[in-house]
Amino acid sequence: MHAAVVHAFDTPPRYDAIDTPRPRGDHEILVDVLAAGLHPRVRSAADGSHYTSDGVLPLIPGIDAVGRTEEGELLYFVASDDAPGTMAEQAVVDRRRAVALPPGTDPVAVAAAMNPGMSSWIALRRRAALAPGAHVLVLGATGNAGMLAVQIARHLGAARVVAAGRDPERLALLPGLGADAAVSLTDGEEALAREAADADVVLDYVWGPPTEAALRTVLTARRDRAKPLAWVQIGSVAGPDITLPSAYLRAANVSLLGSGQGSVSTAGIVAELPALAAHITSGALAITPVAVPLADVEAAWTTPVPPGHRVVLTP
Repeated sequence: MHAAVVHAFDTPPRYDAIDTPRPRGDHEILVDVLAAGLHPRVRSAADGSHYTSDGVLPLIPGIDAVGRTEEGELLYFVASDDAPGTMAEQAVVDRRRAVALPPGTDPVAVAAAMNPGMSSWIALRRRAALAPGAHVLVLGATGNAGMLAVQIARHLGAARVVAAGRDPERLALLPGLGADAAVSLTDGEEALAREAADADVVLDYVWGPPTEAALRTVLTARRDRAKPLAWVQIGSVAGPDITLPSAYLRAANVSLLGSGQGSVSTAGIVAELPALAAHITSGALAITPVAVPLADVEAAWTTPVPPGHRVVLTP
């Protein structure tokens, strides 16, 4: 079969011929891959920077996909940690990590939305336990996952959603996606303090210096510092570390949580897939897939896409 193959961490994958993988256990089957999303998580695995990377090359990138079984069943699946990636003509699926999709589902749309949508869906359902009527701040809302997080927070019952980010073009889109306020992180602390001081949950996709500043702003502006605040760390596009003054943890009722592989079990993640898949297939989420043939993976890896778009490779 053909697949995208990473031969070096500092170069894009190449379209190469490679041996077809074989199912290894009772729960595994081989499917024809229809669509696999090019997510930031996929890029970090392909360049060796993700915390789960084992440094072994060559590798096939891709962590999830939509595929069709020999019997014609349509599946969305998350690849097993020790299986080849999904950016290939065929992939091995563990049925315990898959969910059936209704006939007629657009595989490209599902491949584009499931991974970025999963980050906030699982954070709010499995880590922060979002209460109806809660206020949510999405820090880093101008990324694709952050833009979906605004919509998902609203869908899951948030009464108020504040979107914060740096890209002015993307910020301008967020009120139309359900944000009550869109705050630029480059305009100082006043707007963030005004709009997000009483947040119940923060979904943090940025970390690094912007999070240091936002923590200080939000915690010092709270009218009731004893009110619980769940700060959920999801991504680290602005840096892997922060400096956290100890006084922050004493002066306000803030809980720092992570949401990702390890902090949520595989079984917990898989349990959330059917509901999220149903939400995506209903057309409720605004996302624009960019379908690119798998054979063009090298060009797709480095070609910029407009705000709100996501590249999906189609074998």
